[in-house]
Amino acid sequence: MIRQLRTCLVCLPLMLAPVALHAQESSPDALVKGVTEDVLTVLREDKALQAGDQRKAMTLIEEKIGPHFDFPRMTSLAVGQGWRQAAPGQREALTREFRTLLVRTYANALTSYKNQTVSYKPATSGREDGAALVRTQINQPGGQPIAVDYRLAKNAGQWKVFDVSIDNVSLVTNYRGTFATELSKGGPDGLIRTLQEKNRGAAPQPGKGGNA
Repeated sequence: MIRQLRTCLVCLPLMLAPVALHAQESSPDALVKGVTEDVLTVLREDKALQAGDQRKAMTLIEEKIGPHFDFPRMTSLAVGQGWRQAAPGQREALTREFRTLLVRTYANALTSYKNQTVSYKPATSGREDGAALVRTQINQPGGQPIAVDYRLAKNAGQWKVFDVSIDNVSLVTNYRGTFATELSKGGPDGLIRTLQEKNRGAAPQPGKGGNA
């Protein structure tokens, strides 16, 4: 499941940035640019993160970033048709386990930052669902740039990220195929068990790389 995303981990530290919202900024593209630069500053200065302390990275994500993801919406999109089959308690469990999976994946990526820079484009909006699209480009030293697009929508008056695309490959769509396979074998409970097993096996240790 995580293996499918391993090739894009280089840009995940920057994918985290837009979700830590600044109240004084009103537009999605301003949020992306302002908070990305803040996160890059932390990554450049924090020696523990540079040394690979995933536990510290997870704490940073949970406290500063996690509250600004729309995890229920992300989970429903990733689960797809199976979401309608899930009871309320199963939906809560799926959301909780998917959140843990993403946080640990992002923590792994956060500690692999290697001096990337970011270029920004103005946000586009006007979709029927009220979502905004912010396009950015990750510039890698000695490598090809990577296009990273963020989809945000307002939830309770705040912009929150509900999907990220890397070179036109959606994060939630990428998971949907794997989740569909698990759902076909064991239904919502089967997918919950699979996520729980993944999360138990990927628990990080301070100062060490994880297996996410």
